[in-house]
Parts: sequence; C-alpha cells; structure tokens
Amino acid sequence: QVQLVESGGGLVRAGDSLRLSCAASGNNFGSYAMGWFRQAPGKEREFVASIRWNGGSTYYAGSVKGRWSISRDRAKSAIYLQMNSLKPEDTAVYYCAAGRAITSTITTMGAYTSWGQGTQVTVSS
Repeated sequence: QVQLVESGGGLVRAGDSLRLSCAASGNNFGSYAMGWFRQAPGKEREFVASIRWNGGSTYYAGSVKGRWSISRDRAKSAIYLQMNSLKPEDTAVYYCAAGRAITSTITTMGAYTSWGQGTQVTVSS
C-alpha cells in the first residue's frame, strides 16, 4: 500500500500560479502511475494529470493541457503539479493518487488504489 500526503493548496487569484506536492511512501512504486484528480463542489471527481514513475510519461486532461505540468522527483518520492494561469473553474479539492494503471485506464479513478486526503485550491476572479 502506498501512502500519499498532499500539500500546497490555497487561495489565489485568477491568472496566478500554484504548485501542489504529493509525498509518497510505502511500497516500491516503480511500476505505478501517480496522478492528480480534482473534485469541485457538486461535481464528480475528475482526472487532471498523471505520470509514470518509471519512464516519466505524462498524461493530461484537455482542460489543463498547456497550462499545467506534472513532474516527479524519484529521490524525494514526490510528485508535483505546477498550475499556471489558474482560472476560477479550477477551484476544487485536489487529490493525489497512485496505482498500477495501464495506459488505457490511466485517466480513470478505478485504476488508482491509493489516495491522499486532498488539498483545497480556490481561485478567485
């Protein structure tokens, strides 16, 4: 089992940047995908971005592609989500996730077996 702890959320203005961090511990997650999902009030949790621990391939939701980037630091067992040009519609609780996801399912919640507690991101207009 992988334990995940997010940090870095907060209140920012539209157009600002923010970086979320996720510290991972537990299993050897070499074969894992590590990702970010978000859930806005009254909406379902949705995929944001993911990265393969081995190889570093990245995947993005269309709504954030080109604005945000996901990265990993293998030495620190951490992943990051750099969020630029934030919009009010990016307001949500952001969750870090880990799992042995195959490429065809990497954007789906069911592919991830470990979840963090979430961190709130609020973007004011």
